[in-house]
Amino acid sequence: MSEDKTQQSDHDIVLSCLEGRKEDFALLVDRYKNLVYSIISKMTCDTDEYADIAQDIFIKVYKSLERYDPEYRFSTWITRITVNHIIDMRRKKRIEALPLEDGEQTLSVRRSAEEEYISGENLRQLGRLINELPEMYRIPLVLWHKYGMSYADIASSLSIPMSKVKNRIFRARRLLREGFKEFDKNEMQ
Repeated sequence: MSEDKTQQSDHDIVLSCLEGRKEDFALLVDRYKNLVYSIISKMTCDTDEYADIAQDIFIKVYKSLERYDPEYRFSTWITRITVNHIIDMRRKKRIEALPLEDGEQTLSVRRSAEEEYISGENLRQLGRLINELPEMYRIPLVLWHKYGMSYADIASSLSIPMSKVKNRIFRARRLLREGFKEFDKNEMQ
């Protein structure tokens, strides 16, 4: 009777890959492709390149398996690689980031056309403001609010102290508030 490899821990699969069973890496790809694609889709605009970016990331992950520390969750480790890869890409290509609001429409109580317009305009402005945030503030903010990552996971993913994560999210929120105040002031004129 053969072992069901889909039930193996991430660490066991990593060890299996390091022992030469390269085909086992497909299990990690299957487990984490949605996470990787989700991060890619939130940090880049070029939908035509998602598959290529994901492939580059998984190649990087495969080549780095010997550096995986099982003390940390694999999802945190692959998130760090994904975020760092996209940051590097953006530095090279200057890819435009997508706003935190990703176009998903939520059901709401019927609102007037004016309320719908104002709500849509606020979301567009939020997206613009988030894109204008310096990367050091935008990335922790998105990981916290969009992906629900804990401060500890963000700190681990970005290789920075947790106090910096908290500080950067606080500053990002403050910059967004200031941006909205400026937007409102300009709209009133």
